[in-house]
Amino acid sequence: METSTSSSALGAPATATAVAAPSEQRGRHPLRWLRGFGVSGLLGLAVLLFWLLAAALGPWLLSHSSGTMGGNSVFAPMSAAHWLGTDYLGRDMLALIVEGARYTVGVALLATLLASGTGTTLALLAAASGRWTDTLLSRCLDTLTAIPSKMFALIMVAGFGSSVPMLVVTAAIIYVPGAYRIARSLAVNINALDYVTVARTRGEGTLYIMLREILPNILGPMLADLGLRFVYTVLLLASLSFLGLGIQPPAADWGSLVRENIGALAMGGASVIVPALAIASLTISVNLVIDNLPGRAARERGAR
Repeated sequence: METSTSSSALGAPATATAVAAPSEQRGRHPLRWLRGFGVSGLLGLAVLLFWLLAAALGPWLLSHSSGTMGGNSVFAPMSAAHWLGTDYLGRDMLALIVEGARYTVGVALLATLLASGTGTTLALLAAASGRWTDTLLSRCLDTLTAIPSKMFALIMVAGFGSSVPMLVVTAAIIYVPGAYRIARSLAVNINALDYVTVARTRGEGTLYIMLREILPNILGPMLADLGLRFVYTVLLLASLSFLGLGIQPPAADWGSLVRENIGALAMGGASVIVPALAIASLTISVNLVIDNLPGRAARERGAR
């Protein structure tokens, strides 16, 4: 009897473990990373995804194109026929906002990825290659940092025109030095750690050190910096469009929509307010997502 009792007592934990294991596996939901977001983070993520989907799919979901519209009441208020009113040509503002998202979101995202990717790559190369490469790259990029961003953009647009590829290249060049500085400061610290020294001792090359030892350890902060660069790029391109130097007609982004319809501001027209609110909602949503990145709150509590 004692033996039977003992074996059943020993078997209970094993059974519980066997039952608990599938439960733990079921808890590993593919979207479990969303649990790290607060309410504000989820709200920002929802708004950001909305604008990304509008930029990617919006023009194909509209029943008509903004370029073929017109002839309606100029600066008409919001109504059932025009949910966001009309602009100075009588075009539907909802269609214009959705089509403008392709340029505001798409161009800014492409320029940000190019700037952050280039800056991070150069920073990894500078940290892993040695003093002379680090010094050369840092001094060259310091030269770009010394030029005010708006002035550099105006010079580029005046010299090469205001096409979409030129705007992407201009914004990327402007924000490469900032991304480089952030990535280099992180990569230099990682490069001095023992496990990187061990990797060099066993004969690993520079590319291996960059991609396998340093990059994974700076990826989180660089993703946060990517979001900030995106906000800066959106505001830069919107300001250029407001000055008439950004996206050119017949295409239009949100900044140019504000400029074209500025005459309705005295009447409180939605044609001015709506694109301005679109820019504000996009930038605020990105900041909310960055502030609620999974693990950031835990790190802040640990720092305190």
